[in-house]
Amino acid sequence: MKRFISTLVISACLLSSATANEVREMALEFFKPLPSTIPSVRDNPITPEKIELGKALFFDPRLSASGVFSCYSCHNLATGGDDNLETSIGHGWQIGPRNSPTVFNAVLNEAQFWDGRAEDLKEQAKGPIQASVEMANTPENVVATLASMPQYMEWFTSAFPGEDAPVSFDNMAKAVEAFQATLITPGPFDSFLNGDDNAISEEAQKGLVLFVDKGCVACHSGVNVGGHGYYPFGLIEKPGHEILPPDDKGRYQVTATVDDEYVFRASPLRNVSVTAPYFHSGKVWDLEVAVQIMAESQLGEALADEDAAAIVTFLDTLTGRVPEVTVPLLPAETAGTPRPTAEIVR
Repeated sequence: MKRFISTLVISACLLSSATANEVREMALEFFKPLPSTIPSVRDNPITPEKIELGKALFFDPRLSASGVFSCYSCHNLATGGDDNLETSIGHGWQIGPRNSPTVFNAVLNEAQFWDGRAEDLKEQAKGPIQASVEMANTPENVVATLASMPQYMEWFTSAFPGEDAPVSFDNMAKAVEAFQATLITPGPFDSFLNGDDNAISEEAQKGLVLFVDKGCVACHSGVNVGGHGYYPFGLIEKPGHEILPPDDKGRYQVTATVDDEYVFRASPLRNVSVTAPYFHSGKVWDLEVAVQIMAESQLGEALADEDAAAIVTFLDTLTGRVPEVTVPLLPAETAGTPRPTAEIVR
């Protein structure tokens, strides 16, 4: 705590005058640059074969019962790794309960989903496929679908050599996780942390200092500038019901612990400038407004427009270079492939 307070004192001094190196040294107390290689994941060695299989599965809508929705439907790699909707559209054109988070850099999050109910991307990959408002499928039908196509059989055998039954729901999730681990987006902020004084502007550096000085860094730190830790939304002052819907109690739905009511995982802020709308409810479309709402609800401070604008300039530097992904040619169905069950849910 003493170290945090002393750093805040330093950052307050930096607001008036500081060199880029001084700002960097302060920033490195709280942040880390993205890794330069594909991160390793627990219990899932990443191989080129597994990555290629995972890419095909990520784009394949036949993992859904209707044959309409894929992982890519809610995590569009061309628009920030999310769907840019308030809440996602799923099976039978149902509207989901929460805003879709970006898939970029998600492998670096402490846990997945707004409430942290999935420990890792393997577990996360299984959730939407089985959720009735998303892809509405079953593990058995997914396996039957994949096993009906000889090309998938070949790909699974290559990705999981030596296994008696390589086509499985667990291996599907491992392959998707392997592909998602490649979706790392280094940006100007990483170049700055790595020593490039000119990677971000003076205004962005001012915003970075404010981000630390105001206390945003208490929840949004580390390599993903968030994505770890659980905090009440409305720590000081709860936002209105539209932004914080009273029927979504966040992590409480996972733990059934009263203290976890309206508690959510701190959102990772990388690429936040291109992933509107904001918050789990998806009700705020302007990033500067979102920053001011967070200042009031979490810090108890009305943030001046000038300061909010500077912080947004800093957040813009978290927009990274998207890795080049070629859309895969997917295996063709066979006579044994389960047929889609499209429906409109009213």
